[in-house]
Amino acid sequence: MSIPDKSRRGLLQAAAAGATSLAFPSFLALASGRAAAQGSFPSRTIRIVIPFTPGGGTDLVARTVAEGMARDLGQPVIVDNKPGGGTVIGSDLVAKAQGDGYTLLVTTSAHAINSSLVKNLPYSTDKSFADISLVARGPNMLVTHPNSKYRTVKDVIDFARANPGKLTYGSSGNGTAVHLAGELFKMMAKVDITHVPYRGAGPAYTDLLGGQIDLVFATAAGAGKFVEAGKMRALAVTSQARSPSWPQVPTFAESGLPGYEADVWYAVFASGGTPPDIVARLNTAVRRAVESQNFRDRVASEGLVPSPTTPEELTRYVRAEEARWRKVVVEGKVSID
Repeated sequence: MSIPDKSRRGLLQAAAAGATSLAFPSFLALASGRAAAQGSFPSRTIRIVIPFTPGGGTDLVARTVAEGMARDLGQPVIVDNKPGGGTVIGSDLVAKAQGDGYTLLVTTSAHAINSSLVKNLPYSTDKSFADISLVARGPNMLVTHPNSKYRTVKDVIDFARANPGKLTYGSSGNGTAVHLAGELFKMMAKVDITHVPYRGAGPAYTDLLGGQIDLVFATAAGAGKFVEAGKMRALAVTSQARSPSWPQVPTFAESGLPGYEADVWYAVFASGGTPPDIVARLNTAVRRAVESQNFRDRVASEGLVPSPTTPEELTRYVRAEEARWRKVVVEGKVSID
């Protein structure tokens, strides 16, 4: 028995409709599953790039933050040291990574300083990164030989004004945060003191103790142990308030230089273009890590104070730091060449 063409067409249309009705929910479910997978962050290992060698203060901060983030995010967080170029090599790696939240940068004040100090910087400090959170802040320290005649910052300023160019101060290198702290001091105190750059803090300490230089601007974490051992004399810390780790050491402001401040700071950044929801999730994880007792205990020995922020607060802070250090670089004619 043959089926009329009209009926045949009806049956085919019904069959097609039935097939579509069966397939369409499956397609929706598959698409929904893919969307859920894409929107679930994080779903794999996160890498934190540190633009310094292992073992330093930044390394300690980054690894401690990584531990806390891993617990909060439920995914491994590994650290990858990429030193060189005054933090530029590691920073550039993150700047050029995909903006998906899986490649992060933990760096220091150098992030703000390099925008005016480094010629032909291969990335934009303002546009190539997504700001996540400030992590911690700590002071630098001005130290001298324990038998030095300079017992206060005022002693240094008075001698320097009476003897332009005769005093020397060492630092761990041209363009470092401690070098810029010294240049800021010279500008604000209106003194002429000769900078002697070294390849690291160790050689600067050696020459200070050997009497080859008069002063050293150093991180408080690095010089503090020598001060405590009586091998160096601390004249002042560069923070607004006295450091809880060295409460006996006055600030520069207390020592006759009001308004002086030159802290070292640490912060977390993601690659530029990271979606706001991922930035928010990373910020939550970083803040929880930094606010933990484990983090506080570990960084206390470095003289650091946990200082978590919102992404917006970090953006404002970095922009202000860029402007402040640009003035020091330009007016002090600071160069790393």
